[in-house]
Amino acid sequence: MAKMLRFRMILMAGFFVFFIAASGGGSEPLVSAGLLEHGKLKVVWENELPLKDGESLQELFVIGNRVYGLSDRNYMVSLNKETGIMVFGNYVEEQGFPIVGLDIYKGELFSVIGGKIAEIDPDVGIVQLGQRFKYGVVCPAVRNSSHYYVAGSDNRLHAVRSGDKVEAFEAAAINDSAITCLVADDDFVIFGTEAGNVISIMPNKPKQRWQFDAADGIAGQIVKDGKYLFISSKDTNIYKVNAVTGKLGWKYQTDASLDRGARVTGGVVYQYVLKKGLAAIDKASGERIWELAGGADLLAEADGKAYVLSSDGKLVVMDNKKKRQLYSVNFAKVSKYVSNVVDSRIYIADDGGHVVCLKPVE
Repeated sequence: MAKMLRFRMILMAGFFVFFIAASGGGSEPLVSAGLLEHGKLKVVWENELPLKDGESLQELFVIGNRVYGLSDRNYMVSLNKETGIMVFGNYVEEQGFPIVGLDIYKGELFSVIGGKIAEIDPDVGIVQLGQRFKYGVVCPAVRNSSHYYVAGSDNRLHAVRSGDKVEAFEAAAINDSAITCLVADDDFVIFGTEAGNVISIMPNKPKQRWQFDAADGIAGQIVKDGKYLFISSKDTNIYKVNAVTGKLGWKYQTDASLDRGARVTGGVVYQYVLKKGLAAIDKASGERIWELAGGADLLAEADGKAYVLSSDGKLVVMDNKKKRQLYSVNFAKVSKYVSNVVDSRIYIADDGGHVVCLKPVE
């Protein structure tokens, strides 16, 4: 009886800790209730990630129906996107080993961890690792139904069979330029280079389909949206290119160099311009909608409004139809966030692992 009573007490204590974590733990709010009211936002859920003393949240992802947090000690936490309830927490690799990217394909998480393809069970966080590559990995891997595609420090695209993790072939730009980003589906594989080349090849052999050349290096990730690619280049331009033919749809010239890829929603392309701010561009026409000096990134979009994080720690709400700023809210405590182009929810966090999901209310 005493042992059973002790077990029940432990179980209740564990439930109490879990409840506190799922409800925010009573810590200082990331954004005060008054600021949320001013910003016409409400809390959907919040959670305190179970990080150790001295450990900090390094990255935040929203992938599929989960929110993932990754600490600087390679501790990965998975939360239910709708409720914020913790699904698993697991050290996916020893501290110090690099983790490059995180994505999902048909319900299975994958990454490159410590120079190896890593497949991660999305329910329990168990990691299965392939063989270590003989080269460094320079950007997140991508995959389709047959292969993983990995960009190496040897300036080669390596196609690795998804079943046995054996390399099937490799490809490279004719000028041997370093690869900066990858896109893949079952019809093609596309890679961008530091020389500004965007090259499409067959998914099962190194046969080129087409090549598009910008005047300078490809910046950040190329975004595939429907049948088009949105390509940001250090030459100051954003290019809309047909993914099947490689033909240019439009280009938009910004006021300075670009160092990251665009955020693409249903009707708008959002692009950070180095030391300038955020530009909103009509996706169909390539015409400017607005520019926000000091804008850093898109958090979410809802009902024709863009929720933008500024470089000075504010949430700025922009009206895409009226092409002007509506209001701003102090987000000074926010240090980690997700740029959500799927729906209207806003996911923010601090270094200590306090994660909050917000949504606009009118």
